[in-house]
This record gives sequence, structure tokens and C-alpha cells, in this order.
Amino acid sequence: MSSKPRLLECLLAQPMAQRLAALAVLTGAERAELRHHWELWARPEQLPPQDDWRIWLVMAGRGFGKTRLGAEWVRRVATDNPDARIALVGASLGDARAVMVEGESGLLTCSPPRRRPRFEPSLRRLVWPNGAQATIYSAGEPESLRGPQHSHAWCDEIAKWDNAAQRAEQSWNNLLLGLRLGENPQALATTTPRAVPLLMQLLDQEDAIVTRGRTQDNLSNLPARFLKDMRRSFGRSALARQELDGELLTDIEGALWTRAMIETVREACAGAEPVRTVIGVDPPASAAGDACGIIVAQLGEDGVARILADATVQRASPEKWARAVAEAAATWRADRVVAEANQGGAMVESVLRAACIALPIRLVHASVGKTARAEPVAALYETGRVRHVGAFPALEDQLCGLVSGGAYQGPGRSPDRADAAVWALTELMLSTRAPPRVLDL
Repeated sequence: MSSKPRLLECLLAQPMAQRLAALAVLTGAERAELRHHWELWARPEQLPPQDDWRIWLVMAGRGFGKTRLGAEWVRRVATDNPDARIALVGASLGDARAVMVEGESGLLTCSPPRRRPRFEPSLRRLVWPNGAQATIYSAGEPESLRGPQHSHAWCDEIAKWDNAAQRAEQSWNNLLLGLRLGENPQALATTTPRAVPLLMQLLDQEDAIVTRGRTQDNLSNLPARFLKDMRRSFGRSALARQELDGELLTDIEGALWTRAMIETVREACAGAEPVRTVIGVDPPASAAGDACGIIVAQLGEDGVARILADATVQRASPEKWARAVAEAAATWRADRVVAEANQGGAMVESVLRAACIALPIRLVHASVGKTARAEPVAALYETGRVRHVGAFPALEDQLCGLVSGGAYQGPGRSPDRADAAVWALTELMLSTRAPPRVLDL
């Protein structure tokens, strides 16, 4: 499918003289309006479904044009219906304002000057000249959506909504319960796909119309090198398939970790004061081989372990990955570095000592396979005793590739990050040793 609509293709296909003649018949006001005529510039998949619909889910890669699509749909609703009461729901109030309202593709930018809504930040409200209104909400505050009634809603990046204590699902449900104004209430949800409970719930709804797309679909409106550079950086990795191709990555049958499980243990910041910090290290067999997995984990006063950082380095010499370990230990004031010694034995410790003689090192030897080592750690996730402070896509892809009783089926040749995380969490949660004294590196 062409990246430009047919009307625009016909105009651009004309010789310059005829193109200028076609534009010359327009008045100055009409020419100024041309850039705001969304039906002319939009790709077919960016326009609302022709059929009667209640929920429209747009699930596509980054740069597809989801924000512009959402803003233009809201603008059309507000222009056609003076009684419209629209909910604009973002992951946070800051996201809703910065992206949906004031962003480069937001409502204020895409609206013609004469019909631009008035934004009242203190009231979190936009008011159009004809009386239509839109109010911004945070998906992190479900109770704010309990009570208000709306005729339409645009929910942006729903897969990014914080689902701690099921907040994302509660926000969506409260929104739907208040979506009862007018004769045909509608909700548009735009997002880059991630296998979170709310997105899976929407995909299971029979009355939801789903539009899918890739970054490449909007290539004519992106910097010429953007997609080429992204492909060079990420190739056909799981991250590229999700973020560029808009592919919903599903779970592998028998995997010890599922993406839904990981989403339920994610938090924005550590919820307790630290008691102990450990860095897990999975050294590579050679500098030309796998990455050196370096994962920072911390035990909190609440008895919960948290993954804080992924400091993994790719194709590094022993000196380089040892320095990366030492830097991570200093940055996070680590109590201990736990390093697998199956590949290199005493060499691993000597390289780490060369990088920092004061490193509190413990070497561990794998006596069972990767999956067997990971199973008790996966059980910690299932019982809510491990959290991820933020998102770690590469680590999480590897965790979801560890299959019970089977071979590794995730990205790359080896789950180096996952191995490092398992060693760190085992030391924090499954070891009977007394906590060591904190060393000031």
C-alpha cells in the first residue's frame, strides 16, 4: 500500500505547472486550510472505521502516526458535535498534556488557528469555540475517572499504563462505565503493543475494531535515516518486532516467565529502603562471543528483591567487562558481586580484582542447567517477591525465553542477562548466608 493517499498522489504526480494551477484556484484561506485537511493527508488506516463501532484499538510501531491519528479523531469529534465531552487519558497527567495536548502531533498543534481549542491547564480542560470540551486524566489515578461522564474517549499508550494494583484495568473500567453520553459513545485506544493484561483484554473483545501498523508505513513523514538506523541497531530482535513492526509478542509455551507476570511486578520506583545490593555477572566465554550479563538487584526492608539496572556490555574484552562490573558496583554501592566461574574459573576473579581490588566477589559454579537454576527464581516472581523498577526489555525477553524442562528459546545464543539476574536474585533471596558488610568502593 502506498504511503500517501490517492488524492495527494494525484496532485504530486502532476507536472509543476498543472500542480500550481490546481492550487491557484484556491483562495488564500483555502490554501492555509489545506495543511489541516486530515482526510487528504491521512493514510487510509489512520481514518476511523466506516462501520459502526464502540472501541477502536490502534496497535502499531513507533512513528506510525498514532498520536496524530488520535488528535485528528478528537478534533473531528469536537468539530462535528458541540455537545461532545471527551476524556483524554494518558499514562500520567504529564504525558497527557505533553503528548496528547501540546505535543508535536497533539491537539493544539494539529488544529487550525481559528478553530483551536482553548487550553485551561488548571482545570485540565480544552474548550472548542463551538462548546465541545475535553478533559485530561491520568490512568494512574483510577478514582478520577469514577463519576465523570463522557461521550468519547482517547486513551494513549495503554500498554504503558501502570498496572500496579490493577490500576490500568481499573482506569479503563471506570472510563467505560462513564462513557454514556450521546447516542453513540466511542473510545479510541492507541498504543505500541506489549502483552499487558489490559491490551489482551481489549483484543479479546468481539466488538473492538483493531488496526495494526508498522513504523515503515509512515516512512514518508519520518527522517530519511531513522528506520535504517533503527534496523541497523535492533535488526529483527524481539524489541524491533515490538517497537518498529508493531508485533504483539506472545508467550512461549512452557516458559518460566510470561510477559503478563512481569508486568504485574513492575513498579516506577523502589517501594522500600534497601538492605542489600548484589550484582550478578555472567561472563562471556570470549570477547567475540556472547555479551557479559551484568544485572543490579537489591533487597528491600519489605523483604522484596528488585531489579534496578541492566549494565550488560556487548562483545567486550575481559578488561572492559570487568571495568563495567566495577563501575556498576561503585555506582550502586554493592555489597557483593556474584559471578559465574564455569567459564574461566580463577581467571574471572583475577580480572575483576584487576579492575577493582576491593570488589566483594563471590564465585559460583553452575551444577545444573540454566532452566533448573531459574525455576526457583521464577517462583519468587509468581509470589510477588521480586519487582522490576522500570522496564528492561532485553532482560525480560530472555527471561521469557527460558522454558521449563527445555532449551532456551529467547533472543540471542545465550540468556546472559537472565543468567546474571538469576545469580543475583539467588544470592539475595535463596542464600542462607548472613549479609556482608557494605564496602565503600
